[in-house]
Amino acid sequence: MGIVNVTPDSFWDGGRYDATDTALARAEQLIAEGADIIDIGGESTRPGASAVTAEQELERVAPVVAELARRADVPVSVDTYKSAVAERCLEAGASIVNDISGLRFDPAMAGVATRYHAGLVLMHIKGTPRDMQQDPQYDDLLGEISSSLQASIEIALAAGTERSAVAIDPGIGFGKTVEHNVAILKNLKYFERLDCPMVIGASRKSFIGKLNGGIPADQRLPGSIAAALAAAAAGAAVLRVHDVAATRQALVTFRSIAGA
Repeated sequence: MGIVNVTPDSFWDGGRYDATDTALARAEQLIAEGADIIDIGGESTRPGASAVTAEQELERVAPVVAELARRADVPVSVDTYKSAVAERCLEAGASIVNDISGLRFDPAMAGVATRYHAGLVLMHIKGTPRDMQQDPQYDDLLGEISSSLQASIEIALAAGTERSAVAIDPGIGFGKTVEHNVAILKNLKYFERLDCPMVIGASRKSFIGKLNGGIPADQRLPGSIAAALAAAAAGAAVLRVHDVAATRQALVTFRSIAGA
């Protein structure tokens, strides 16, 4: 899953692809590099990011989604927790909704996804992007994430979405410390009990920098690939990444050696 952020303030690529033509060019580049899905976002959800309105988000993503859905042979995902944004993008040709809130921030989202027969990626987050990194604590990290994801799955199923259309994401970096993120990646098989494909998004995130002496996002590609390989080895079905070509090359090589 290749990431295209049509935002001025995302932590890694903010401002690079915030015009329709540059976002489309980036999406087509990622497809050429081997992306199986393109995930388009119009609101930064990095820690402390300011919220935007649905109208602002749609101004950014709707033209990109519509044109990419027309041009591309791969599914288009919209990264949003707002039902109004999801509905417009699904109308325009997107087929997946990637909801960082796991259907919690907007009660109408589950119904929208069902009406359009959309695939759903349900992520775990503790808090909101504005406050999620303010000393997140858990009594039972894996158990609490699993229970929350199970509740999100049940919301989707109750609205009429088929279980086969649901994937889960434990939410690396969303209300987690470095130690939490490492523990999640070490224990991904724990989430097999939820019986849904797993999406992992660790690409260039701050925990990689903190594990490596505080390096900035532009120096985190090797660590991102290491996290991707660990996730793939543990059974992750989808890797959400900024660097498709490098990650794909690493995966092909790893799987050839490991016999996977």
